Order: sequence, then structure tokens, then C-alpha cells
Amino acid sequence: MSSVKDQERIEELSKKLKEYSDQYYVEDRPTIQDDEYDRLFKELQSLETNYPQWALVDSPTQRVGGAPLDNFNKFTHPHSLYSLANGMNVGDLRDFDKRVRGLLEKDQVEYLVELKFDGLAMNLIYENQIFRLGATRGDGQVGEEVTRNLKTIRSIPLRLENAPDGELEIRGEVYMPKKSFFKLNQMRDENGEPPFANPRNAAAGSIRQLDSKITAERELAFFAYGMVDAESLGITSHKEMLEALTKWNVPVCPEVFLFSNIEAVIEYCQSWTPEKRANLEYEIDGLVIKVNSLRDQDTLGTTVKDPRWAIAYKFPAVEQVTRLLDIEVSVGRTGVLTPTAVLEPVVVAGSTIGRASLHNQDLIDGRDIRIGDWVRIRKAGDVIPEVIGVLEEKRTGTETPFHLPDHCPVCLSTTFKFVGEVAIRCSNPNCPAIQQEKINHFVSKNAMNIDGLGPAIVELLLTKGLIQDVADLYQLRGEELVSLERMGERSTTNLLTSIEASKNQGLARVLFGLGIRHVGAKAAKVIAQYYGDMAGILDGTIEEIQNLPDIGPKIAQSLVEWLKEEYNQKLIEKLKNAKVRLTEDQKEMISETNISGKTFVLTGTLPTLKRSEAAQMIEERGGKVSGSVSKKTDYLVAGEEAGSKLEKARELNVSILNEVEFIELLQGS
Repeated sequence: MSSVKDQERIEELSKKLKEYSDQYYVEDRPTIQDDEYDRLFKELQSLETNYPQWALVDSPTQRVGGAPLDNFNKFTHPHSLYSLANGMNVGDLRDFDKRVRGLLEKDQVEYLVELKFDGLAMNLIYENQIFRLGATRGDGQVGEEVTRNLKTIRSIPLRLENAPDGELEIRGEVYMPKKSFFKLNQMRDENGEPPFANPRNAAAGSIRQLDSKITAERELAFFAYGMVDAESLGITSHKEMLEALTKWNVPVCPEVFLFSNIEAVIEYCQSWTPEKRANLEYEIDGLVIKVNSLRDQDTLGTTVKDPRWAIAYKFPAVEQVTRLLDIEVSVGRTGVLTPTAVLEPVVVAGSTIGRASLHNQDLIDGRDIRIGDWVRIRKAGDVIPEVIGVLEEKRTGTETPFHLPDHCPVCLSTTFKFVGEVAIRCSNPNCPAIQQEKINHFVSKNAMNIDGLGPAIVELLLTKGLIQDVADLYQLRGEELVSLERMGERSTTNLLTSIEASKNQGLARVLFGLGIRHVGAKAAKVIAQYYGDMAGILDGTIEEIQNLPDIGPKIAQSLVEWLKEEYNQKLIEKLKNAKVRLTEDQKEMISETNISGKTFVLTGTLPTLKRSEAAQMIEERGGKVSGSVSKKTDYLVAGEEAGSKLEKARELNVSILNEVEFIELLQGS
């Protein structure tokens, strides 16, 4: 393929993948299978690696995250971000309306009502349609610059469509959808990590990760609710503003309504029952009522803390009281014992709750939860049932304190705790419960991706004695499967085909699929690409592995200790004998250079190099590229029209390089 064709293909793929991503994340109507999207994405990555000068500023590859930051830089907002005054009841809403009409000297005011997301307020700045910077609200005046993390959120456009030139300051909320919240907490439970209390905490914790690759994995989303100085664009109302944002491909919540008076607003607010909220894919904790006219908003102005033209109507917390009948204990794939409350069924936020995770012994002890207690429960984030407290006044003396057992409830092996952790684990790696969960993990989409092997089939295969570990999957025969309940000839053929295809997934997926403590998909890929085969990993030392990018001592120690176990060595040998591919294409690791670990900032227009080219040259030699100048910046590479970054670098005595000096520095590395 000629270089011109390569450039055209990069542009074509970038456009296609952006459309597919918008359809999936913004419009909620996927039009392409995940594996096809992944194939096209990998093709684009490969082309951009070979031709970095043609990579587009809004390329979908920017969504995956970059090297970890040392810290977040403070960012002073060009315009203040205000909080909202709260209204707790309909009386507060009527008082708000009375004040608004009085100040405007109007008998009637048109209001726009939006959902109030329980997320993290964010300020996005675009320059000539390109996403340049994003920052948290902070105290309203100064926030933290989290641009790289925001770029991983697929619903935030990297390039606006049909938007005017110049600078646009867009306000919105980063949130975690309920399904993502549930998935994240489930994973943390399996790993013996404390769960997030609610989606807001999860979103806040995710957006403040110094490693943007972690943020990318958290499946955050974004809704815009306004922008600064919309009137200068000829926009006259808040509703028109939201419509303009939609035209520019900025996601806006569809639940937006206009009302001609406050009584209609109140009726609408009261229609949002817990049952109705439970059906949303995201958490809300209220509604926001805004004066629709932008001219009226300007007239009303703001107080020191909040705008006079808006109020937040907060929903009351939905809790219920019920009886805790029992506490059951389950065992996960890492051996963690998880206690679950068995409750007298009760309706909470639109659904009947009969069970709730208690997570760990520390939580049970901290809240003094006993079997037989009357307890208060709620849905964390309107999603996950949790026990939040005990009604001690209703105790009769018959309640029983609970302690996780000293022996596994499944295999009766002793339990133990790792130092510094709260999780209690089964000591037997061959525990049937652990094996079942390990196999479920091994066959999952992000591991070996074996279709047709759901938890029920895995349990059936274990119960019938057809498998004992993951390697036994590759010994299954058609005559064994076809006679099983839930299995027929077609299902058997499809399953065996999928199992056979999984043999070629490669070492990284196998390593992740084995469920080694602390070794996630990213770590598995780094390790597999460095060593190239399982034999190399088996010979690796803790010191060697922990020095790989993004690994560290905890992962290295866990991996080496796992590989030392005789059982695990036999398992690997069984996979090898089954012809499972235990190799991976090697990726050359960066050797030490004179700029290793140094932080660069690029600004202005360089004579011959594009910024993407310069950035790649830095990263290939072990350096880091940052978007802003700070005390930790080692070099500023400045071209024409360098602007404020150059001034700041001079103030901080940062070394300033032109293109020639920059190339000379690299040539010495």
C-alpha cells in the first residue's frame, strides 16, 4: 500500500470508528460487533504507529490512556462554576418561583427542568472545535486539570461538529452508569478490595486516577448541561443552548422538559417516583429547575455561591426496614469469602430485595450486624442493595453475632488473610468453588472468549466430573457433551468450535485468564509481550518483572509465587499439551536513555515536526509528554506562537528548546 493510501486509510478508519463509537456510547444503538470494532481499531493503531505524522488530533486511539502522571496540575477556570441552591420540598420550589418572578417583575416565568446527575461536575474547553482541556469543578474557581482522563471517556467528543470557531467552554457531568458501577464493584469484591459506596464516588475515584489507562477501563460517561456565553452565538434560551450542543455532537440528556409555570414543574417533580428512577441507566439524586431565558438569567445574576436562576430539587433518600434472616458465605475465584445478607423480602426503589452483599468481616463488625437484627437497607446508587445500619432498639437478645468461618464452607480447608487486607480467603487452590469461578473467568470475553460456556454449563461440567480445571476444557469430546442437559448437537458443535478457536488467543489472554492475583489484562499483556513465551516468564525473577512498565513489585511477586506452585506448573503443562498457544509477539522495551523519565511539554508550531511526531520520539526514548508546564517539567519544546506555556516555563526556569536543540538532545540519547 502506498503512503498516500495509508494516509487515506487512517482518515477513513478514524471517521468510521468515531461513527461506530458515537452510535454505541452516545446514541445507544450499536451497529457493529465488538470484535469487528476491535479489528479496525488495531488496524488504525498499527497505521498510526508507522505514520504518526498522519494521526488525527481526534483519533479514537486517544481513548486508551497514556503513561501515568505524577500529579494533577491546578487549573483556574476562566469563568466560575457555581453550585446550586437546594430545594427539599414543594414549598422551597414555590419560594424560588416567587423570588424569581419578583426580581424579574413578571407574573409568569418559563422553566426548563433537567435531571440532576449524581456525578462529578466538569469544565471542557474547546478551541476551534478541538478538545483542548478539561478540569474538575474544584472550589468553583480552581479545579484539577484531568484532560488525559477525560479523553478516555468515549461520549466526550474530541472534535466538535459544525461548531463555531474560537473558544467554547462547555459544562457537564461525568458519571458512571449503573451497569458499569455494578461491574466494577463485583470485580473489586472478587479481588478482596473495598467496594465503592455509590456511582458518584466511583466516578470521582476514576477521574482522579493518575494512570489514565485505569480511567479508560472504568466505562465513564458524560452529559453536558450548559456552556459559557451562549448569547454571543445568538442563542437566547437554555433549551436552544442544549439543542446547539446536540448539533455539535455533544451528548445531552434526553430528559429535558419546558414548563410555563412552577405548578407544572412541581407536578413533574412529583412524578419521579423511586420506581421511575430505578428504570434509568444512571443514577440521579434530583432535578434541576432553570429559568429558560438567558436574558432573564443574566438579569437575575448570582450570589456568592449559586445562581439565582436555578435550584436543585433533591429526592428524599429511599430506605426500608426489614429483618436479616441469615448470612450466607460464597467463595470467589481468588478464594475470597464474601458474606451475603439473606433478608425478609422488601420493596426498595421499585424492586424486591431479598439479598444484600455485606462485603467483608470488617464491615459487619463496624456496623455490628447480627443475624436476626432489624436493619435499614437501601440501594447504593439505586443499584446495589446494601445494609446501612441496625435498629438496636428493636433487639430482643436473641440476635446472633456473625463471624466468617475459620474453614471454607465449600471444601472445609482453613482460611487466611493476607497482611494489610480485610479479605478472608480459602487456602485450598483446588476448592470446587474457586475452580468454578476460575473457569468462568478463563472462558470470559476478555480472557479466552469461549462462547457457549456460561456459569450454568460450567457448573454442570464440574458436577458431572467432565472437567476439574481450565485445561480439561480442551479434552472435552462431543459424545460427552451431547447427552448433557441443556446441550444438543448444535450447541455441542458450536461449543467445541469455540473451544478450538480459543487455542490461538495467545499468551496475554491465557495469562489473564488464569486468574493470578493482581495480574489484570493490562499487566498480562505487558509481561507476555516482553517475554514472548511462557518459558521466558517461568524463568523471570521478581526484580526483572517489577521493572517492566506499569507492573511493580506487588504484581511481580504474586506472579512469581503463583508460578512456583507445583499445581500451577502442571496446569501450564496441560495447556501446552492441549496445543494452547503460549506465545505472544514480542514488543521491544525501552532501554535507558539520557531522557528516560524526563517530562517534556510541546507548544507552538515547530518548523518541520508535528507535535505527534515529537511526542512519539520522546516516548520511544523513555521520556514523558505532558500537556501543561509545572515544576516537574524538565523541557519545554517551543515553536512559533508558543504563548502562555513559554511564559510559564521561563517563570519556573524550565529548560527551553527549539526544534534543532530538541533533535540534538534526542540524538545524544
